[in-house]
Amino acid sequence: MDKIQLYEEIFRRKSVRKYNLRPLSNDVLAEIREFSESAKPLDNSIRYEFSFLHTADVSKLLSVKAPHYICFYSEKKGNYLMNAGFILQQVNLYLSARGLGSCWLGMAKPLKQKTVMKNDMEFVIMLAFGNANEPLHRTNPLEFRRKSLAAISSSSFDFLEPVRLAPSAVNSQPWFFSENKDEIVVSREKLNALKAPLYGRVNQIDIGIAVCHLWLSLEHRNKSILFDFTEAPVPDGYEFMAKVKIGSK
Repeated sequence: MDKIQLYEEIFRRKSVRKYNLRPLSNDVLAEIREFSESAKPLDNSIRYEFSFLHTADVSKLLSVKAPHYICFYSEKKGNYLMNAGFILQQVNLYLSARGLGSCWLGMAKPLKQKTVMKNDMEFVIMLAFGNANEPLHRTNPLEFRRKSLAAISSSSFDFLEPVRLAPSAVNSQPWFFSENKDEIVVSREKLNALKAPLYGRVNQIDIGIAVCHLWLSLEHRNKSILFDFTEAPVPDGYEFMAKVKIGSK
């Protein structure tokens, strides 16, 4: 599946929370695994792995019951949470394009203690997926409940519209995009002492999801993109996450 198909899914994907619990075929699961392992990372220096689990392998208390779950494991180093969001959002869009539902599970964990660590890597986050028992796609852009472009950016770039539609934990949309010469600076809203323990981790994953949409949007416009994690000035109330240098192919 090419990046054009992933880009097109941005405008109709939705979080699916009701599933047919019948497992997918081994052939389909193998294709999903193959795509997952070929997804582009945000940071090539970070080691990561996937694990595919079934319903019996996750907590019975989960509100979203699905036949399958993808667990993302990573070595714990700088940008690893953003990297997880960037990679797994490609899988999320791929599943939507394949006619399968999926949903981010920010607070879920594998049931068995031994699966919390994998090859010395930390469990990061989980994605539920399977055949949907509810409408799979949005039919109207007005179904997205998102902040305006003016609320998430100091610029009016048209390539930020797909980024505006990115999913986030409790729909918090913690990102902001500002222009610095030939770069876009990505920052994250600072959280107060009450919210930081709850959302500080998942909001970094959210930024990775948004940057994935930014990458696909720029690729769609035949632009090259280079990620840089050296600090840059950001607006008051935000903290630096990444710089995105844009060029022509």
